[in-house]
Amino acid sequence: MPEGHTIHRQARLQRAALAGERLRIWSPQGRFAAGAARLDGRELDDIEALGKHLLYRWDSGDTLHVHLGLFGKFKTFKSDPPPPTEMTRLAMANHRAVVYLAGPTICELITPEDEDGLRTRIGPDPLAEPRAGRRFAGNLSRRRIPIGAALLDQQIVAGVGNVYRAEVLFKCGIAPQRPADQLDGSDASALWSIIKSELRAGETAGRIVTVGPNDVGVRARKDIPPQERLYVYKRDGRPCRRCGDMVLRTEMANRLIWWCPTCQPC
Repeated sequence: MPEGHTIHRQARLQRAALAGERLRIWSPQGRFAAGAARLDGRELDDIEALGKHLLYRWDSGDTLHVHLGLFGKFKTFKSDPPPPTEMTRLAMANHRAVVYLAGPTICELITPEDEDGLRTRIGPDPLAEPRAGRRFAGNLSRRRIPIGAALLDQQIVAGVGNVYRAEVLFKCGIAPQRPADQLDGSDASALWSIIKSELRAGETAGRIVTVGPNDVGVRARKDIPPQERLYVYKRDGRPCRRCGDMVLRTEMANRLIWWCPTCQPC
């Protein structure tokens, strides 16, 4: 499932390509035909990213809510777009670009009340609310579940997925098994800061790169090979990049998680 950096990047790039103009909107697949007909010819005012959700604002007052889920994907074409596939739920076009959306979990028009409900169910988004660290810490303090599980709970923090949860815990030296409510204020503050900085770097680069150049023997971040971009994620049985101990894995919150038992002691 795309993590928060991908959603914010899509919002930024699509905003630049589509916002401020009347768009042609259609549903090649047909499953969003009524909604597409309502939006067709309307002007897109803005796109907001909220955790793993996208909210499209139209001059009609309508709001389109998109959640990619496990299989949703956007494809953007600046010229000569191919015909949409049979899985394309939504297509948006102007003279600058064509955007296809296929396979989303959610693609629907929502009311202001629906949006209010969505916002109450979502924790702070580090990219949208960078100063919400106290809210994040408060959410952790009320949960006894392992911190590795807490970071996947979108009610605690919005936008963190399986890759980032393993990587930010490693960078903070926090074992994923540690109960969330046992993190003190400095731990929670450091974790929030790392989540923010890593998500921002991922949004800018369009990919997740958490390792420092020195840890993989190169001079600059741009020189890090694709297979060397992460510290612990999917590296079980291999030596930790910092201490040399073996990276371990276990299941947590119905997902696999990786950590270094030396750098992240319980």
